[in-house]
Amino acid sequence: MAKHKDLDINTIKSEVEAQSELPITNSEEEMEGFGPDENTKSVKLDADLSAVETNLDKKYNKGSVHSRSRSRMPEKQLFQFAEYHSQEAERIGYSNYSYWKSVWRNFIKKKTAVCMAIVFILLIAFTFIAPTFSKYDAATVRVDHADMSKMFTSPNSEYWFGTDSIGCDYWCQIWSATRTSIILSVSVSIGQILVGVIIGLLWGYVRKLDRFFTELYNFIDNIPTIIYMTLIALMIGKSTLVMAVAMIAFYWLGTARNIRNLVFMYRDREYNLASRCLGTGLWRILTKNIFPYLISVIVLRLALSIPGIIAYETTLSYLGLLDISTPSLGILLRDARSNFMSYPYLLVFPAAIVTLITVTFYLVGNAFSDACDPRNHV
Repeated sequence: MAKHKDLDINTIKSEVEAQSELPITNSEEEMEGFGPDENTKSVKLDADLSAVETNLDKKYNKGSVHSRSRSRMPEKQLFQFAEYHSQEAERIGYSNYSYWKSVWRNFIKKKTAVCMAIVFILLIAFTFIAPTFSKYDAATVRVDHADMSKMFTSPNSEYWFGTDSIGCDYWCQIWSATRTSIILSVSVSIGQILVGVIIGLLWGYVRKLDRFFTELYNFIDNIPTIIYMTLIALMIGKSTLVMAVAMIAFYWLGTARNIRNLVFMYRDREYNLASRCLGTGLWRILTKNIFPYLISVIVLRLALSIPGIIAYETTLSYLGLLDISTPSLGILLRDARSNFMSYPYLLVFPAAIVTLITVTFYLVGNAFSDACDPRNHV
């Protein structure tokens, strides 16, 4: 009768009573009162139930095939115990979840981010391949191949990106500057993320260090960073290495502050309190209990800091705080500022590459950060 779930059980009982003139009982206790003669009536009742069930199948056109096939099955096959396999039971309880596999599966679902990541990889590869197509070396082109007679030559078959204000090939300078800017920005970003994460973990978890790092943060953050960079450039030098170390030394503040606020959220949760009661060490609690919750935030900070550092490097180059002997996108943009109205290609090419890098890291960083969030894993 279970297969006619959409029918009212009272309707079925009434039809059976009308054919058999017997009440439908619902328990064995009620059946015991019928006596020996009632057994015969019970058999008749079963037959009537089967007849009604068949009529209902025909009436509602449901389950008739299933009923006929079930009636032909031997009684032993109608009820069988399922076999128990200990290995199968263990296999069902085992989870093959992998964090980084889930991150990868979620990331490749975002087609736009994947395409932009491929574009960036090709851009990096091209910065190493492109100079081979030029007959000039970017490191010496401004010294050995300056030709004032070819200054401000528009892009042509010989000079694909034209020439600059001293007649040097702009193609080799663009790609050499792109390589320098990417290496500088990635190095500074990774460095400041490492410093910021370590300080942020200690700042948020160790209560004794909270006041010290808070005062240090307020002292450094209240003074514009460009002042520090100017003093370092004047006292130590304008080399790219010095500026990279200086940017790491002052760029970690935002990352550390963000990590510190997140650690506050997870520091006093029950599992961390239990770990401390069991004698778990400080670094193990930070790396095993708290750090996994911060991965998505760290990835996002890393991705967004790279275009920010390129923009900051452009500002430093524009202000003359970087060594001009090493070409970078910022230096090319600085040199193009006085002639871009007459020769716009001097500004268009480096600005387009900076824009491409910025947009690429923004899209890829957001997509990868979402993929790293365990709440988005299935």
